[in-house]
Amino acid sequence: MSSTIIESVEVRVVGPDVPRHRLAGDMQEVFETLTLTRLTSASGLVGISGVTTYSEHDFDRTLGESIRLLGPELIGRDANETAAIWSHLVARYSSMTPRPQSAIDIALWDLKAKALEQPLYRLLGAERESIPAYASTPVLDTPEAYLRYGEALCEQGYRAVKLHVPCRLEQDLAIVEAWDAHFGERLPFMIDLEERYTLEDAERLAERLSRTACVWLEAPLPDADLQGYARLRAGTAPRILAAGNTLLHPELMALAIERGAWDGLRFDVNYAGGFTRGREMVALAREHRLPLELQSWGYSLRQAANLHLMLANPNSLYFEQPVPCEPHEWGCIAPIRTRDGLVSAPAGHGLGVEMDGAQVDRNTLWHWSSDTP
Repeated sequence: MSSTIIESVEVRVVGPDVPRHRLAGDMQEVFETLTLTRLTSASGLVGISGVTTYSEHDFDRTLGESIRLLGPELIGRDANETAAIWSHLVARYSSMTPRPQSAIDIALWDLKAKALEQPLYRLLGAERESIPAYASTPVLDTPEAYLRYGEALCEQGYRAVKLHVPCRLEQDLAIVEAWDAHFGERLPFMIDLEERYTLEDAERLAERLSRTACVWLEAPLPDADLQGYARLRAGTAPRILAAGNTLLHPELMALAIERGAWDGLRFDVNYAGGFTRGREMVALAREHRLPLELQSWGYSLRQAANLHLMLANPNSLYFEQPVPCEPHEWGCIAPIRTRDGLVSAPAGHGLGVEMDGAQVDRNTLWHWSSDTP
């Protein structure tokens, strides 16, 4: 049992110097911060998680501080008691709930999977060994740039692409027109609007998308606008998904389902409560026979957590592979890559992701350890 008793907690906020991209036309280039949580057991096993957060102008250190304030609650606890630890931590005061609890929960699951010498997706109830992937692009400058990018992604074996677009109706329509004329049914696509549209503009874009190979329209409205989503969904052909950033409790998602707001569920296990809470939302998607399309834009540890949950859930149709891949693979010794349109879980136990400690140390902006007074 001592192999899963937590002896120490460490948190690092890491600011990698990698190329940055925009995710909407009104945004600056995004700083992607990696917050690493390490739980060390009495036997020396280490559970890890890595949450990517986004900000403009500088790296965001706030998640590390929030995890630090919960860290002392873990000392002496058994990592196998994930449900009990989750209930305890979510009752603590935290301005960022459930993000810090999510980071801790993922590290707990990683630790107990390593103790059992299993890859995490099997511990979660494996349904398959691989899943189709789509390439998730940054914002590009012109319709022609999207076409060139799409051709390059085809050559790399991708069978679907999600376009992050400027989120301005006329520009977005021009991109859709060019994409549809060039690719037709050859390369299905998704559109991500980052919650920036009015309902009227969303209806105009959705009408045009209904005559294309669009797989889904993502985040046209703020997540909480359930009435707007229900109206949009009632009048359009493309599947409609929320961003998955705001309504992060199973009861809130159940309310959205009841109101007919979305054609599937979407969230990030790193933000929405880790695997303990995420499994409840997997069960909700299964109960209502809805797709569950998880976010994976971020560094390799974030990708891995969502991938393991998707491999344990037959309702997930695609893995989100952020492109270009290299910036998001920073510090990862064996990164996750799409091969022939499919992605598989990393080899190894737990999350299966090993980080380059020297790179992490050199790029650490803030550090806390329970071993340090």
